[in-house]
Amino acid sequence: MEGLQHFRQLYQPVQPAAEQEKGPVLYRELLPHAGLLAYVYCYWELKSTGALAVPYHYRVIADGCIDIYFEPHQPTESYLMGFSNSYTAFPLYEDFHFVGIRFLPGMLPLLFRLNAAELTDQSAPLDAICRPLATFLAARFHPGLALGEMKALLDEYLLGLVGKGIVTADSRLYEAISTILDTGGMIGIEKELAVGISPRQLRRLFQFYVGDTPKAFSEVIRFQKTLQRMTRHRKQRAYLDTGYYDQAHFIKSFKQLYGLTPSKVLL
Repeated sequence: MEGLQHFRQLYQPVQPAAEQEKGPVLYRELLPHAGLLAYVYCYWELKSTGALAVPYHYRVIADGCIDIYFEPHQPTESYLMGFSNSYTAFPLYEDFHFVGIRFLPGMLPLLFRLNAAELTDQSAPLDAICRPLATFLAARFHPGLALGEMKALLDEYLLGLVGKGIVTADSRLYEAISTILDTGGMIGIEKELAVGISPRQLRRLFQFYVGDTPKAFSEVIRFQKTLQRMTRHRKQRAYLDTGYYDQAHFIKSFKQLYGLTPSKVLL
């Protein structure tokens, strides 16, 4: 799987919590162990650091990844958020503390033998989907752990899975994912992904390992690449460089995937 570590070089998913904090809220990310870099993009922590005068509205934007998250003070309550081609937002009240694992596209099903299509557009209790991991979190985590200690525990558990051997998917799936990442999602139709299998077979692979079709995945990647250019260069017209055919198309897609218009994001 070492060859798949180039996914990280081609794609760095962005979440708004990583760029803008409102009030007494802390967000941070940690890299996993080197042996997990092909699978896990990061571990993340989101927590309140003081009294909240108003609810904190946490926005999760589409990024093509699958996340597992839990509350260290209530580790028996853990959840999985599958692939989505739209944003999710929910208010957080009073004190909160969440820790998560963000898996690179297509990687969680390799580790846990799960069908990603069954998880799409869901935020579901982890014990109903992956009981061994939910049991591990409930048994080993408690409120007194620092983030570094939680990272070490997660590294140990996930490295144990990797050590047992991973049954890889069809290499042509990885080739197609790499092409989409390398082109920034500027793939018009699935027939452009000439990887040696039919579009129908490729869709089946994407649905099982990623959670949706190559077209839906490409749209999310294109949105993410555009968002990165917008925030880096502070310009709304970055969409002209990323394949959107007009401004109306871009705004409609952006609002679906982010939940805000581009002009509000650049405020």
